[in-house]
Amino acid sequence: QVQLVESGGGLVQAGGSLRLSCAASGRTPSSYAMGWFRQAPGKEREFVAAISWGGRNTYYADSVKGRFTISRDNAKNTVYLQMNSLKPEDTAIYYCAARAKIATTSIREYDYWGQGTQVTVSS
Repeated sequence: QVQLVESGGGLVQAGGSLRLSCAASGRTPSSYAMGWFRQAPGKEREFVAAISWGGRNTYYADSVKGRFTISRDNAKNTVYLQMNSLKPEDTAIYYCAARAKIATTSIREYDYWGQGTQVTVSS
């Protein structure tokens, strides 16, 4: 089992930045691939970014490429999502997820999920 706790969400103006954190605990979280997903009101949960267990490989949704950066610090069992140039359409609940295999963009293939953190971008 892996437990995930997100933090760092909040209210920010368009063009601003936020850094989300996901603290992992439990069974060797540093060996898990990690992903960030988001869900806006009335919409399905969607992929945002993912990172391999070693941090060498990263993947991004086209909508955030060039603005968001995913990273991890395995010594701290923490994954980060640096979000720059935020837009109102980035407003959503952001979820951290983990899987014990290679990183993927597919929501269905993640085994563990956090409770989410709200990000609101005002225009």
